[in-house]
Amino acid sequence: MQTLTVNIQDNFVQDFLTIIEHYKDKVQLQKDKNLELDPYFYERQKQLQQDLLAVENGTAEMISHSDLWNNINNHLKTLNN
Repeated sequence: MQTLTVNIQDNFVQDFLTIIEHYKDKVQLQKDKNLELDPYFYERQKQLQQDLLAVENGTAEMISHSDLWNNINNHLKTLNN
């Protein structure tokens, strides 16, 4: 059996389900809970894994703690003006 992802327009879901009803012995439908909660779940997961790998192997661009707070303070000053 193969797994496919199918994007279906909201107004066509019921028609689609009716069509595949005839093939229920050959097709299994499953909702992905991750995608129900966050449609970009897998893209975010992939990016997070890449970011963690970059930190672990030392290729991630990092800034110092003091530079971070200087940037935050400078931004806050622009909000107060």
